[in-house]
Amino acid sequence: MSDYRRYFVPGGTYFFSIATYHRQPLFADKQNVQRLRNAVAFVKKEMPFEICAAAILPDHMHFLWSLPSIDVAYSKRIGRMKVEFTRALRGVAALPSGLSHSRLKRHESDVWQRRFWEHTVDDEEDFDRLFDYIHYNPVKHGLASCPHQWEASSFHHWVSKGVCDQHWGCNCTGRRFPTPDFSSIENTVGE
Repeated sequence: MSDYRRYFVPGGTYFFSIATYHRQPLFADKQNVQRLRNAVAFVKKEMPFEICAAAILPDHMHFLWSLPSIDVAYSKRIGRMKVEFTRALRGVAALPSGLSHSRLKRHESDVWQRRFWEHTVDDEEDFDRLFDYIHYNPVKHGLASCPHQWEASSFHHWVSKGVCDQHWGCNCTGRRFPTPDFSSIENTVGE
């Protein structure tokens, strides 16, 4: 087993990649996207944090979260989000049959990949690159031709606040934007 250690910064901002078990396209179903939003809202009430950016794709999601000043418990929040979503999806019934011994031993379902990928945001430049990466991710995966076409994203929120240009990264207008270069991120992001 690997000796993986997470880096915790009180009040830090963190980038997360979270995937479904065997990359099942659970979030291709809009009802499941709403279940996930409800699960995140439930966790935010229980353990406050700020969502700086988000994109929910069919089989994975990316988040930028900022925690309160003395808090480092992002793993607990992600765990609760996974549990709340799974309960909304399946109810509180027993685990499905056919799971591996390892998953049964840990009381894990077949909804989420066991772990998640996390990166502690270093500075404003790092934040900006990850913010853009999240919003461009549906385009990168061929799910939309422009960030504004993907509904399950915080991009629309930031456009309405005047933070993002609605045509940023857009290929469907007369204004052609260059494709953003995320090569420095893609080599490290857990997709």
